[in-house]
Formats: sequence, structure tokens, C-alpha cells
Amino acid sequence: MHHLFGLVLAQKDLSRAGDLFSLDDAEIEGSLSEALEQIRIISSSVDYQTNDNDQAVVEICITRITTAIRETESIEKHGKALVALWESCLEHNLKPSGKDEDTPHAKIASDIMSCILQNYNRPPVMALAVPVAVKFLQRGNKELCRNMSSYLSLAAIAEVDLLADHTDVIFFLFFLWC
Repeated sequence: MHHLFGLVLAQKDLSRAGDLFSLDDAEIEGSLSEALEQIRIISSSVDYQTNDNDQAVVEICITRITTAIRETESIEKHGKALVALWESCLEHNLKPSGKDEDTPHAKIASDIMSCILQNYNRPPVMALAVPVAVKFLQRGNKELCRNMSSYLSLAAIAEVDLLADHTDVIFFLFFLWC
């Protein structure tokens, strides 16, 4: 892993996290999957929901990673790690609190979802993402579901076969919400 990414994630060093944006995308591209795995570990810790520092470090790192993936067009290379982090969010609370604020894991899920599903025209990425997207639809976070349905509509246009196995669930959830 790139030294600075390793340092920021190992020490959860918020003061150095912003420095990640001074690095060239190509310089860090090779270590993005490993950084995503470290983020998955951090976000799965028992105290993550209440640790503002860890949440801020994770948000900054995810923004840096998704930017680098877009700029280097390396979604196929890092898709598996992105989907693994995205799917790990399903193990946590995703429903907003009473004040309509997203939970920390819903924030991660939203950031990762947009990075992955904007690549609806790339079948290898969608083959990994669609089954996880359907699981998110079943979790009941309305904002995530609304955004997800838009992306899945685009995926259906580009690669209808990828959604064919999930049409029953998708139609059921559509009628449930309407």
C-alpha cells in the first residue's frame, strides 16, 4: 500500500488524511484495493458508529479512492474490493435517525454505490454489483433505494441480462413502495 495511505489508515490520522489529495492518481492506483480492505476493517469495528475521527478519516479516504478510480479508469481492477466494502455496510444500521441524518454506514454505502453503479455500462462490474444492489433495495433506506433504482434502470438498459435473475424482488419492492 502507498506509504501515506498506510499511515493515515493505520493511525486513523485525520490531520494527514487531506494530504492524500496531493498525491497523483497513478501513484496510488496500485494500492486502492488494499486501502479499501483497511477501510472495511475500520468501519466494521465495534466503536465506528460513535467514533467521529474514524468516520472522518474513512470519508476522506473513500473520496480520494473513488476519485482515483474514476480518473485512472480502474473500476474493473478495484471493483471486487469496492463491492466488498459496499456489501459490508449491509451488516450495519442503514436507517436514518429521527433527524433524517444518514448513519455512518449509509454514508459509506452511498459514496461507494455511486462510484460502482456509474459504471452501469461495464458488465464485469455490474455482475459483481447487481446482487448487492438488490440486497440494499431490501434494507429499506429510502434515499439509498431511490438512488439505487435510478442506477439500476440504467444498468437494465445497458445489460438487461444482469437484472433478469432479480426481477421478482425488484418488482415486489417497487409495488411495496408505491
